Parts: sequence; structure tokens; C-alpha cells
Amino acid sequence: MLKNITKIITPILLIILGVATRFLPHPANFAPIGAIALFGALYLPKKYALIIPLLAMFISDIFIGFYSWQIMVAVYGSFILAGILGLTIRKNIKFASVLSITLLSSVLFFIITNFAVWAFGTMYIHNFTGLMQSYIMAIPFFKNSLLGDLFYVGVLVGGYEAILFRRSRATEESLLKTQI
Repeated sequence: MLKNITKIITPILLIILGVATRFLPHPANFAPIGAIALFGALYLPKKYALIIPLLAMFISDIFIGFYSWQIMVAVYGSFILAGILGLTIRKNIKFASVLSITLLSSVLFFIITNFAVWAFGTMYIHNFTGLMQSYIMAIPFFKNSLLGDLFYVGVLVGGYEAILFRRSRATEESLLKTQI
């Protein structure tokens, strides 16, 4: 019973975290949505893994405001991609693999979303120089995005792994006590 409740509560709490942090003051792009996508892919039932970050984004976008649908597709698609990358290491969760996927997700988000801003926006001329300018101007946002992903993945994955470790230790200790 408790395990079933946890399976429902965890996704709801992640959505609330994702929505809430978009409304709180924070440096631009320092947000947990990418980390939520990775966490969901690593630990939650697959049916929730890809939808949770999208729900968090969509709910908060209702209040914050929608923007160019083409750019939104790139942003939302980047979070789906982060979740898919997380699914690739789901059966072998190690520090190095989580760190690698986090870094790769951040880089792909930067490349995809800034390409979309250049391709579908009006801020940059639509030639190679404009594309490069789009990427250069986005470097401060990339720094914040990368730091945010590393921080929130550390908190979510590290915290969850610590809980799993404590549970396994408690189970081992209770087994030892029953054998004595």
C-alpha cells in the first residue's frame, strides 16, 4: 500500500517542484526541469518518466505565458531527449553515467534550443553569423542551465540514492538481528 502511494506522490511532488521553482526568483535557466526529466527516467515507472517534466513546464507556462510554438517544441523536446538519455542508463545507475548524461543533456538543450531561437526567432540574422551569435549570446544562460542541472540532479538523484542506501542498510541490519 505504502509503495503504491509513493509511486503516486513522487511524480506529483516533482511536478509541484518544477512548477514552483519557475515562479521563485532564480538566475535565468537555473531550474530543475532537466533534472526532473533525468530523475523520472532513472527511478519512476516509465509511463511517468517523460510526461512529468512536460507537465511541470506546461502548467507553469499557462501562468508565465506561452511563446513561439516552434521554440516551445524545441524546449519541450529537449526535456524529452533528456528523459530518453536517462532511460539508457536506468539499469546501470553509477555516478559517472549520471554525470555524463547530465552534461550531455545540458549541452543538447543548449544546442537545440538556441538553434530554434535563431531559426524561428527574429533576434538574429538567418545566416551562419547569426547562428553563431545566437550561441555566443546564450553562453551565460548555458552556464546557469548546466549549474542548475548539476545542482538539481545532485539533490534529486543523490538524495534518492541516500534514501535507498539507508533502506538497504536497515533491511540488512534487521536480517542480521533475526539471524542472531
